[in-house]
Amino acid sequence: MRKIPLCIPEIDEREIETVSDVIRSGWLAHGEMNKKLEENFAKYMGVKHAISMNSCASCLHLAVEAQGIKGEVILPSFTFVASANAVVKAGAVPVFADIEDDTYTIDPKEIEKLITDRTEAIMPVHFAGQCADMDSIMRIANKYNLKVIEDSAEDIGGEYNGKKAGTFGVGCYSLFATKNMTTGEGGLLTTDDDEIAEKVRTLLGHGIRKTTYDRESMKKAWYRSADMAGYNFRLSNVLAAMGTVQLDKLDDMNRKRQEVAGIYNDLLKDNKKIKIPFVRENSYHVYQMYTIFLDESIDRDEFVTKLNENGIGASVHFAPSVHEMPVYKDSRRGSMAVTERVNKHIVTLPIYPRMAKEDVEYVVDNIEKFTK
Repeated sequence: MRKIPLCIPEIDEREIETVSDVIRSGWLAHGEMNKKLEENFAKYMGVKHAISMNSCASCLHLAVEAQGIKGEVILPSFTFVASANAVVKAGAVPVFADIEDDTYTIDPKEIEKLITDRTEAIMPVHFAGQCADMDSIMRIANKYNLKVIEDSAEDIGGEYNGKKAGTFGVGCYSLFATKNMTTGEGGLLTTDDDEIAEKVRTLLGHGIRKTTYDRESMKKAWYRSADMAGYNFRLSNVLAAMGTVQLDKLDDMNRKRQEVAGIYNDLLKDNKKIKIPFVRENSYHVYQMYTIFLDESIDRDEFVTKLNENGIGASVHFAPSVHEMPVYKDSRRGSMAVTERVNKHIVTLPIYPRMAKEDVEYVVDNIEKFTK
């Protein structure tokens, strides 16, 4: 039986050689390759600062904490739980808004309904490689003087009206193994605000302003005084090295994802039992995931199970929605009508840069069989 995983990281000898060089150097902790990754990522995104961390969740956490947000943060419930966890662990309060019924990103109209005098920020979550409606979100943020933190975990390289995802507010990106570029585990935070950048850099390394690597050139390299109580959210030099190569390949990997998505679209567009991904006219979709929406006559869980039994690594993103989880069931929220409908009928299909046309055809053949 053919085996088609949900995702395969695009790794070759370039990553292996670069990581091997770092291992041989003996400098395994935060170091020179972090600097290179951060500088190159900032240049790629067109921002002043990019800061590497051990996860996107850590980036989200510090994006909240570094801005002193203690009130309510409006975000979608249709997301991975890390988005809400970061809000709570940074000392703020999540408020859940419904999503649009085509892009599955947060609905700006629902955001405005939830704003109170306790609201301090909006956290749009870009879904599957496509941006939320950032023009509308930024208008709302400016109208009510709210901060914007973009959960861009699934949208590295994506664009909205020609502007990179994550560069409207404070951007937070994931380098997890399934993402458009990866270090296995890791994250990057972007900002044009010098004060936010300085505070984030300090908080991620135990509250000490200078890293071990930075202190190497100082007269008293051993002097480590903390200015604030911080965390150990650092990304290792080894993983950062892998990230520098992945960033160089990002545009090519995203182009290949789009080609695979195009094959899916062509093969699935006439199937009346499913909806293929909707793409905004002003969006550059980078297909971190390829999702379909099933007709209500189809049992989604049974459908995914059948695909899995036939060697297809299909999955579901996201079920349950965050507001349905025990830890968040009492959180304030608006109508969740679209969210609750989508999370019952959405399916994520395998997609990765090297996915062969024959594998896409095999997936589609099984979809046709199970949607008759």
